[in-house]
Parts: sequence; structure tokens; C-alpha cells
Amino acid sequence: MGIPVMVLGPSSSGKTSSLRNFEPDEVGIFNVAGKPLPFRKKLPVVNNATYGKILKVLSNPGLKKYVIDDSQYLMAFESFDHAKETGYAKFTNMALNFYNLIHFIVTRTPDDVIVYFLHHTELSEDGRRIKAKTLGKMLDNQLTLEGLFSIVLLCQAEGAEHFFITNSDGTNPAKSPMGMFEMRIDNDLAFVDKTIREYYEMDTTDKNTEEE
Repeated sequence: MGIPVMVLGPSSSGKTSSLRNFEPDEVGIFNVAGKPLPFRKKLPVVNNATYGKILKVLSNPGLKKYVIDDSQYLMAFESFDHAKETGYAKFTNMALNFYNLIHFIVTRTPDDVIVYFLHHTELSEDGRRIKAKTLGKMLDNQLTLEGLFSIVLLCQAEGAEHFFITNSDGTNPAKSPMGMFEMRIDNDLAFVDKTIREYYEMDTTDKNTEEE
């Protein structure tokens, strides 16, 4: 059972820059919008990634860490492709396609695979709560994105400092298992990945083999 992790934040809050400490041979990046990475290190990127491209790689993953950046564009681009269609069925299909991707990760990928969804935020309809960006109320009625993840990190910035919020204060959907993180941590996804693996005692077989 693979683990999907959601990393939420507005544009320029440091979501993509959180990848900076990964090494090129340990992570695969699905770049949905095809935008350049915001740092000099060269990491392996699949540009203009679609559901099909992502599922093809995850069907036989050669790595333990993958990132979908920015995952909300999977829905947005699908919406553009079906913009001329009328009726509500297309919104159900968009919700279903996103759900199916997460369900595939949870049910079909190896236990030591973690897939990070870097996703934009928006305010709820009443303006009181931060939520994952979707395509509007009709899609929200079909799917509550944050509810499909056990770990949701909220990326924030204060001046030049960027950091993750790991649990909610009541106005945001951040959450993580008890004792996994401090309330506020550096926006370093390599550190997050290491912490998750230690918390769930992942990769223990590899470590024991190396020690022997």
C-alpha cells in the first residue's frame, strides 16, 4: 500500500522549492504544467504529465518517491478539454479520475512508495477556511480532496522564510499522525519523506540487509 501525501499552498509559497534537497536518483517528478523548477539542481522531470503518463510509471515504479506538481492542473486541463460539453457528468468524471489516481497509489503501488501531490489552495465558499483548489462547488460536492489523505501539509511564507504547517488550527486542512512532526517545520520535502518512513518503520528490510 503506497502513501499519498498532499502539500497545499498558494502560488510562490514554496511548494516546488521544497524539492530542493532530493537527489536526482531518488525522486521522479511529474510536472503537469511543464514549468521550470525554481532551483538549479537538475531533477528528473516528466513534463506535461497526464493521468495516463503518471499511472504508466506508477504501475511499475522504479523509485520510492514521486511528486505530482501541480496536481490541481490535472483537473483544470481536463476541464479545458471538455469545456464545450454540457451537463454535470463531466464534473463527476473529473472527480472520479482524481480519486482513481489516489486509489491506485493506495492499492496498487508497493508499501515503500510515497507520492506527493503539490496542490494550490483557495478559500472555502464562506471565506473562512483554506481548502484544496478544485473547479468549484459541483466538484466539491463530488469529492473532498483532503479527506483522501492522512497527511496534509500546508506551505506558508513569512518574508523570506518558507515552512510547512503540519496540523490544523481550525482554519486549514493540515493534518498528520500524532507525534510525526512538530507543528511547524522547514519546507524540506526530503526531511518530510525521511520522517514519514521512520514513523511508519518503512525500508527496514533494506537497512537490515545492508547491516548484515
